[in-house]
Amino acid sequence: MRSKLLLLLLFPSTAVLAQSNSLPARETLSYDIEWRLITAGRVKLEWVSVPAPRPAWQINLNVESVGLVSKLFKVEDNYSAILSPALCAQSSFFNSHEGSRERETRITFDAEARKAAYLERDRVKSTVLLQRETDIPACVHDIAGALYALRTLNLEPGQSTALPVTDGKKSAMVRVEAQQREDVKTPDGAYHTVRYEAYLFNNVLFHRQAHAYVWLSDDRRKLPVQIRVRMPITIGTITLQLEKHE
Repeated sequence: MRSKLLLLLLFPSTAVLAQSNSLPARETLSYDIEWRLITAGRVKLEWVSVPAPRPAWQINLNVESVGLVSKLFKVEDNYSAILSPALCAQSSFFNSHEGSRERETRITFDAEARKAAYLERDRVKSTVLLQRETDIPACVHDIAGALYALRTLNLEPGQSTALPVTDGKKSAMVRVEAQQREDVKTPDGAYHTVRYEAYLFNNVLFHRQAHAYVWLSDDRRKLPVQIRVRMPITIGTITLQLEKHE
């Protein structure tokens, strides 16, 4: 259960997109993770405005397994990222504890040099697993930050755009498509939403065969009320549903 979509560099396919939605100064979103019809984990996603010493945004993401899944394969992942006021990635840190594996990953983004420096370490063995530099656009987005950038856009069903996304090891222009309006029931309540598909998988950014969907509330808040990744039947579908927002 591992745990970027642009603000300005857009390539609209069917309409001019308005960027009129503002993000809150602070927000906490809590999710239940469903896998194979059981509650497999919890997600807490924090969004904070950082006014000093330089204006920026900070994302804190915690993922942890619960119940039977936690007994079979314990997961406790913590991710943080700093974004520029324009939501461009500046740095990120990922500390993962999954089963017996413990790793940490740091990524530093240099907009001027258009490079991302990636460093992944095995904390148990104190060894470097991967270190590399990747070419990136001047403004690029990590996966978590992409969700917030998407919330600033006004994509109507039938419209799509292409956005620069990176995981630190690879950079790609990712197509995002607004597909249709749907009503979604979550533990936090019922929402009118727009369903989007982000084409991250199938050798775009990730090699894995999968489909990624996001349901945003159909209002100015554009709350991410549901996120779903559909993978081959051997793995199954993972669904995050909004349990509480503050």
